[in-house]
Amino acid sequence: MRILPLLSLFLAAVSLRAESILPPNARVAVIGDSITEQKIYSKYIETYLLACTGRSDIKVFQFGWSGERAGGFAARLENDLAVFNPNVATTCYGMNDGSYRPYAPEVGAEYEKNMRLVIDGLKKVGVKAMAIGSPGGVDPDYFKKNVTGQDYNDNLAHLRDIAKKLAEENKQPFANVHDTMMSALSKSKAALGKEYGPFGGDGFHPAPAGQLLMAQAFLKALGFDGDIGRITIDMKGPNTASTGHTVKGLQLGSVTLESTKWPFVFDADPKSAGSNRSILPFTSFNEDLNRFTLRVVNLATDKAKVTWGSQSKEFTRDQLTAGVNLAAEFAKTPFDDAFAGLTAAITQKEAFETVLVKNLVTHMRVIAAEAAEDPKVAEALTKLKKKLADEHAKQDANVRKFIKPVTHTIKVEEIR
Repeated sequence: MRILPLLSLFLAAVSLRAESILPPNARVAVIGDSITEQKIYSKYIETYLLACTGRSDIKVFQFGWSGERAGGFAARLENDLAVFNPNVATTCYGMNDGSYRPYAPEVGAEYEKNMRLVIDGLKKVGVKAMAIGSPGGVDPDYFKKNVTGQDYNDNLAHLRDIAKKLAEENKQPFANVHDTMMSALSKSKAALGKEYGPFGGDGFHPAPAGQLLMAQAFLKALGFDGDIGRITIDMKGPNTASTGHTVKGLQLGSVTLESTKWPFVFDADPKSAGSNRSILPFTSFNEDLNRFTLRVVNLATDKAKVTWGSQSKEFTRDQLTAGVNLAAEFAKTPFDDAFAGLTAAITQKEAFETVLVKNLVTHMRVIAAEAAEDPKVAEALTKLKKKLADEHAKQDANVRKFIKPVTHTIKVEEIR
């Protein structure tokens, strides 16, 4: 008699496990240096959190600052984060902390000291969950500094190990940005040639292809399991869909869905590093984070044509019985327009965040000491912070105008 209640509790735990690091009303600060200030991997993370999770209670703010090291952020942390009050953070430092030289113990010691200041500072301001990221990597074919790309990657690998140690000590998830990027780099170079540059023209400010790898590492660290949707079409009976997708009506061989959880959508070019799609064959983003799975049962033929939006593809019965990931198989999807609109709004919001932090918020430190002694200055500073937070809220509200259910149809035709 107690089996069903226990099963219900188990299933609830499983469903929550994928998002366990993000509390209700999560406020996520994406923190880092100029690579973060590029506002590309941060845009991918924010788009994923808003569009792919089905949650409406998540807010994101990027705090990238060009040229910064971990110590620089530790110095501005309390002041700058006060305009957003995050309870979740991602950190990505190390590229500049390595000082563009071969690794030496003093490099690691300085990085560790400053990362400890960052972690302790985040705890102090109320951040309960943080994905502590390693630095990424450099592309030896494009990296032109006083140190070779191979030697600097060795340096960054040492810093990766320090970041991992600190994450374990603080019982926080570790985002292995370095290995995620370097694994895909070697595979993509072997397939597309040395000219392919996912880490950017200078070898260390990643192009969109490399930025997707960074987002992948952080999203995995945040705990997402990638189960965007599971759709079953029964060629002889009713169709079913997982949470986030509502079946509209009954029609044999096809299903019309209203989806509040979107699959992640990629750029068009499969070969250019300027397109995030180009890196997909060399990493596990779709398998790990972007599974929009179609299963077909009671198929009477060995093959079938699946039409989703404007595109059609053929699959075998065995493939469809096991499940096909439509997000990986279809270059065009019914979500493309909605995704593009949301991404554009997020791009605008994150650009505002850079201006807000670098031109206004950081400089509040100059009057902080005076505000501590003068109640009128303190009152004025409080009002200014509220005004800036209110303006950011307007930007965030504009983003949410683009988050709407998408209605789409999947059709299956038996091939005889």
